[in-house]
Amino acid sequence: MKNEIARRLLSLNADFYSAQAQSFSATRQRIQPGMIRSVGEWMAARGGFPASASLHLLDLGCGNGNLAHWLAEQGFKGTYTGVEQSSGLISTITDLPGNYKFLLADLAHPDWLAELPTIPFDLITCFAVLHHLPGEGLRVRLLREVKRLLAPEGIFLFSVWQFMNSTRLVQRIQPWEGVGLVTGDVDEGDALLDWRAEGESSGAALRYVHAYREEELNRLAGKSSFQIRESWLSDGKDGCLGLYQSWSRS
Repeated sequence: MKNEIARRLLSLNADFYSAQAQSFSATRQRIQPGMIRSVGEWMAARGGFPASASLHLLDLGCGNGNLAHWLAEQGFKGTYTGVEQSSGLISTITDLPGNYKFLLADLAHPDWLAELPTIPFDLITCFAVLHHLPGEGLRVRLLREVKRLLAPEGIFLFSVWQFMNSTRLVQRIQPWEGVGLVTGDVDEGDALLDWRAEGESSGAALRYVHAYREEELNRLAGKSSFQIRESWLSDGKDGCLGLYQSWSRS
């Protein structure tokens, strides 16, 4: 994908989450089952909650902090650092202990690393984020950065949206001409989806997403020197709207 096209898609999504932050956050008040399973199993392997204060967790694309709030409810005592590019989403996060910190930064830009604590992270999560990053080059760069941030025995947990598994969501795919592009400008698996806040009847917002296949994630793991530990589907009425994976340093 050309850099200019990638920048346009990133700008499209930045505009979406800026304009729709409050209404989008209202639809994300519940932590997804796959997140509970993946983080819960990681915690269970370390003795369960409450966790040791020596554990360090980095949550990339933390959104409105629903994972942070769930961790706090479970009694997580380690350090939590959330990174989010939408100031509107971060502004909705309240009532968390002092060991929970949040940074406003754009993962698509290399300087997002500048304000991070200089510690290796035992767990890095990136739920429902990678499908918003256009182009393999950007994805590989971010994944290599994630690996550098991981402790030697650290784990990377993430999910990608499987919107093609939903007839309802497939019907919301819009033509690229709606944002001044054509199919040839984007990569296979890329899509433009509309989204409406509950109760809205007009003015659908548009955002860029990418439909990942498992073989594509296998390739990304290899290029970023990760080992895939586990892969499973979760979320949604039929349990298939999120593809979750657990990676370790290879």
